[in-house]
Amino acid sequence: MPDRTLRADARRNTERIVEAATAVFGEDGAGASFEEIARRAGVGSATLYRRFPTRSALFEAVYEEQVQQLVASLPENLTPQGALEEWFRRFVRFITGKRAFAEEMAHDTELVREARARIYAIADPLVHAGHEGGFVQPDITADDVLRMFSGVGLADYPRAGQRDRVIEICLRGLRP
Repeated sequence: MPDRTLRADARRNTERIVEAATAVFGEDGAGASFEEIARRAGVGSATLYRRFPTRSALFEAVYEEQVQQLVASLPENLTPQGALEEWFRRFVRFITGKRAFAEEMAHDTELVREARARIYAIADPLVHAGHEGGFVQPDITADDVLRMFSGVGLADYPRAGQRDRVIEICLRGLRP
């Protein structure tokens, strides 16, 4: 997450570095080259290392940015069922490519615990609304759904469109 106390140009550099790191980590995994990240961000290696002196610090910044995007508000014109389905599609996109993060980041840090709490704070009411609206089986919990979609997001798919098909199958499986 960009530091608001930075000068505007430094903040823009930080944002570009995080954006480039997101792409490069997604493509190359945890061992992605810092030089490639700097090149794609349009900054020198010294700028990258000054802002993110360790690989872990850069992973944390990318993770925090992705959590921010995940918990961003859903469009207001969605039905409760549409909101639940859209949010869980977002969750799968969030989880996809997280193997690199699992390799690099400790799972029991304050950052990860806070992110998990923010994710559950969105998922719990969506699943509860599903119970109330009759489009989620009453015995299904947010934890069940998050774990299911985590698996969907982390799986490898040999065919284009297969992940979307599996998401649709899972969403149908939530229904009574």
